Amino acid sequence: MRILIVEDEPRMLELLRKGLYEHGYTVMAAADGETGLEIATVHEFDSIVLDIGLPQMNGFELMKALRTQARRTPVLMLTARDTEDDIIRGLDLGADDYLTKPFSFPELVARLHSITRPQRGEGEGTISIEDVVVDPIRHTVTRNGASVGLTRLEFHLLVCLARRCGQCVPRQALTQAVWGPDHAVGSSALDVLMNSLRAKVDTPYRKKLIGTVRGLGYTLRTFASAQDEASR
Repeated sequence: MRILIVEDEPRMLELLRKGLYEHGYTVMAAADGETGLEIATVHEFDSIVLDIGLPQMNGFELMKALRTQARRTPVLMLTARDTEDDIIRGLDLGADDYLTKPFSFPELVARLHSITRPQRGEGEGTISIEDVVVDPIRHTVTRNGASVGLTRLEFHLLVCLARRCGQCVPRQALTQAVWGPDHAVGSSALDVLMNSLRAKVDTPYRKKLIGTVRGLGYTLRTFASAQDEASR
């Protein structure tokens, strides 16, 4: 697997490079954001390990540039900032996961495996709710026949809602489905991710499918049930 490391601290960069190489990864590295973006644009990688505090172009700016170019390479963000706002910002820009420094190397490798391994669909066939079609095997989504480009996290969130269409899915269940049961995530991270999903799946369309059950969770509804709720 090919990994790009973008890290400006020489000792950390060498630690990451050596450790990942020993785990069988092919590694390229950059010590600043602009060089990292250039390498990521020219070459294909299975994932990117991206520090936030970079010279010339910080990790947030690099992350935004990659997603603006429609590059969907999985990104694991490394940060010495453990504030929820920074973590949410990274996820909102399209990062697939984050790790706070200091971290253990086995955890880093486990996170990389998680974001780069092919995700198996649960059950068979596609899921259709009104004009939305979700394919858990191919990881594709369409609405009204048009392709909807989602990040890995957004896709898992939509699948979780779609499999329980018409039901209120509790916040904790959604968080565990997206990030896993052992990953501590603040409640506002789910709201940010949901807003991002809505912007792609609902906002461009007149009829809305994603509903909020205040204080409990979220639901994916049919047009009829959404209209019934609006008329109450």
